[in-house]
Amino acid sequence: MASTSNQTPSSSSSASIPIWKYDVFLSFRGEDTRENFTDHLFTTLTERGIHTFRDDEEIARGSEIAPQLLKSIEESRFCVVVFSEGYAHSTWCLDELVKITECVKENGQTIIPIFYHVDPSDVRKQTGSFEKAFVNLEKQNKEKAERWKNALKEASNIAGWHLKHGYESVFVKKVTNDILKRLNSKILHVGENIVGMNLHLDKLKSLINMELNEVRMIGIYGIGGIGKTTIAKAICNSLSYQFDGISFLENIRETKNCCGLLQLQKILLHDILKGRDMKIYNVDEGISVIKARLRSKKVLIVVDDVDNLCQLEYIVGKHDWFCRGSRIIITTRDKHLLDVHEMHETYEVKELNYEESSELFSRHAFKQILPEDGYNNLLNRAIDCAKGLPLALKVLGNFLFNKTIPEWESSLCKLEKKLHLEIQNVLQISFDGLDDTEKEIFLDIACFFKGEDKDFVSRILDGCNFHVESGIRVLVDKCLLTVLQ
Repeated sequence: MASTSNQTPSSSSSASIPIWKYDVFLSFRGEDTRENFTDHLFTTLTERGIHTFRDDEEIARGSEIAPQLLKSIEESRFCVVVFSEGYAHSTWCLDELVKITECVKENGQTIIPIFYHVDPSDVRKQTGSFEKAFVNLEKQNKEKAERWKNALKEASNIAGWHLKHGYESVFVKKVTNDILKRLNSKILHVGENIVGMNLHLDKLKSLINMELNEVRMIGIYGIGGIGKTTIAKAICNSLSYQFDGISFLENIRETKNCCGLLQLQKILLHDILKGRDMKIYNVDEGISVIKARLRSKKVLIVVDDVDNLCQLEYIVGKHDWFCRGSRIIITTRDKHLLDVHEMHETYEVKELNYEESSELFSRHAFKQILPEDGYNNLLNRAIDCAKGLPLALKVLGNFLFNKTIPEWESSLCKLEKKLHLEIQNVLQISFDGLDDTEKEIFLDIACFFKGEDKDFVSRILDGCNFHVESGIRVLVDKCLLTVLQ
């Protein structure tokens, strides 16, 4: 990739993907619901194969939560909090709730509140029976009482379940089905030895902004091999439980004819409608069906590796095709496509910095985070060959694994003159997408003008009738060229 300057380093972090020991942690006041509602819920959850933690010990509880209980909260994917009439009278329950809200922020757990014969506003505002409880609690420890109030407010602000009237058995079944739906969300394989993912996810989550109840389209762009698809899969896994349906249309590049687009529409509908095949016979009919069937569902759709505007027009055409709260994520090598289709936000995936490159390469070349003794200089040469591309670092690392120092030196001499074929094939796709004039501009800049002043380069190439301003814009949009102001 041609560039006018080096990439600014960014912070490194390996992806932290939690492995849950429990599907559900049940938080409840034993005196209120242990032998009735919570027992019915626990039994139904376990009968449906949901691994649930419940504190069964009827012991004299001390002033602090036992370490094992804290660990169980940390190891549970969902925390079901049963707010009952006497919940706030238990400091144990309130301490437990504070820990749960902390875990939500730190580990990504999800709170599912159940308001069992209590008004959610009483929990949120500490009125009714909750107000009575806090009269004494504030006298005992005002600072702790404030933390408990904040935890109650945070948890009760989350959309949950309210049992006021009706059969408990029906209510328990609905809650269980909801948890099952969340647990069965599609998990996409993102591979191992991922480096720098947490930073991408944090930035993308702020752009996606799930708090906004509107349809939002987000574009992810960058050069081939930079990790766009992997990032899209990771963000999909992180958010999928919040949607009624998910579809990940992977690697749709070159799918432009009617038959290919019709097949993509069918896959989209099949994914969202849980396996029900829709009989559609042309792409225009497909648009009508997508609008009719998905307008009432909150969906997450990822369209991966888009290279033509028609792919977006026939699959995720307009915002009003979808239900409020839906999110559409597009990955592409061409930022201009995102601009034309009017994304709410775009996110450019940049090359890895030196520390991230060193860690990712070492994970593949040495099967550990740091290089082996004697290989540091060779490591630097390999990283320089890869230019911060995750795909290149992975391919080169695997290629050089378990080779001697002389074999490394020989291989790097060859790689410094000619790219590894697998890497070259990925980058070639972007180059082949240029017209002849754009290819000429790219090659001239890469060979003769890398790092030079843009105006100077433009004057030289304009003398060759290359229409440089237009050509440079195309190269920048396709992430083949970086121009720094």
